Amino acid sequence: MNKKAFLLLITVVSALGGLLFGYDTGVINGAQFYLSKHFDLDAAMKGWVVGSALLGCFAGAIIAGPLSIKLGRKKSLIISAILFTLSAWGSGLPSLFEESVSLLVIFRIIGGLGIGIASMNAPMYIAEIAPSNIRGKMVTYYQLAIVIGFFVVFLATYFIGNGLSEAENIEFGWKRMFWSELIPSGLFLILLFFVPKSPRWLALKGDDDAALKILNKIHGGEEAQNEIVEIKKSLDTKVDKTKVNYFSKAILVIIVIGTALSVLQQFTGINAVLYYGADIFEKALGFGKEDVLAQQILLAFINLIFTFVAMFTVDKYGRKPLIYIGSIGMIIGFLLLGFSLQQNAVGFISLLGVLIFIGSFALSMGPVVWVILSEMFPNKIRSVAMSVAVAAQWAANYVVSQSFPMVMESEMNNSSPWNGSLPYFIFIAFILVIIYLTYKFIPETKGKSLEEIESFWKE
Repeated sequence: MNKKAFLLLITVVSALGGLLFGYDTGVINGAQFYLSKHFDLDAAMKGWVVGSALLGCFAGAIIAGPLSIKLGRKKSLIISAILFTLSAWGSGLPSLFEESVSLLVIFRIIGGLGIGIASMNAPMYIAEIAPSNIRGKMVTYYQLAIVIGFFVVFLATYFIGNGLSEAENIEFGWKRMFWSELIPSGLFLILLFFVPKSPRWLALKGDDDAALKILNKIHGGEEAQNEIVEIKKSLDTKVDKTKVNYFSKAILVIIVIGTALSVLQQFTGINAVLYYGADIFEKALGFGKEDVLAQQILLAFINLIFTFVAMFTVDKYGRKPLIYIGSIGMIIGFLLLGFSLQQNAVGFISLLGVLIFIGSFALSMGPVVWVILSEMFPNKIRSVAMSVAVAAQWAANYVVSQSFPMVMESEMNNSSPWNGSLPYFIFIAFILVIIYLTYKFIPETKGKSLEEIESFWKE
């Protein structure tokens, strides 16, 4: 297999991990309407069933670090694929087990564990195996796959639901929506056995020969030799390399900076817009609740297009410029939305603001955060540091998702001068923090090897 085909295989398989991330988190949106009626759920239980996977995501991200160190990136992804498959199979089975909604929640949490493990290991695996000149683009494939996963599951649940009567959907249609994930999860599991282990993990474990063999497949002879020397140099220390003091000032600073960037990705308000944006569309274009399809297609299309833009510019212009451009765009989008709400003039300008925000996020904080997180941490601490940063991101996701409707319904937000715009100005404040953090603390990683990036923290 030549170098290009080898890298293509790695990219496609890793992208399936991202697709399943998007698919698994999105399938509940299509199924929840019918399963809520099937189990006759009240509002609190409905929220628990929908949100329970986030608990698994958080736990999965926490255990992903130690798992990745002990078993490696490849085997960790295999475990995530098994969890995805088990969750998809089991989520459609509760009616066979005495109509137990609790069993459904358990399988959703299992799926969340798979998401947590994959969301940490997949981008890290890609970064560790990709050549530096195209590493940004390859890691961005992961974010593209997440976006495609959302879109694919949306189409799958729509066509499954559309082909059945409402009574059939309530009885068993929602189960088929969950079972549809068995196809991509099974494919992901099978293909993982055909990709190599991470050369940097192999070097970390002292298997330099196996690491060099994989680097030869990617780079060729001389470049592979140079890279293995750099990897060994970064791991070389007079103290036991298996024992790292994560609370030392030097290491803690790196982890805190990466975790802050990861958390701020959620504090842009992206999931608040995706989860609760239907009312804005309804007011702006007169869509009814039955027209959610048109709304999601519009959002998914903008999200997809600008993720492609990020893919083909992240290695050309760099990570930091995309964050600056995207942050300015997100601020402009929310200013348009916020001022139109303040002036009680919800309409086309509001819609334009939402779409500018979505496009700007897809251009910047969506894919670029995953690229930077997969690159910025030194070899010896990458697994644990990524685990902490990704777990914090899932916790932030939960905080934003739970607090947004509370702020929206608050008396302050619904009175003058805010008139429903307060959350968006709060998000603008966090986006300004992103610009400052990026300028002050985030290194530009474009075109640099992971070992060169590591040297930045030693300066």
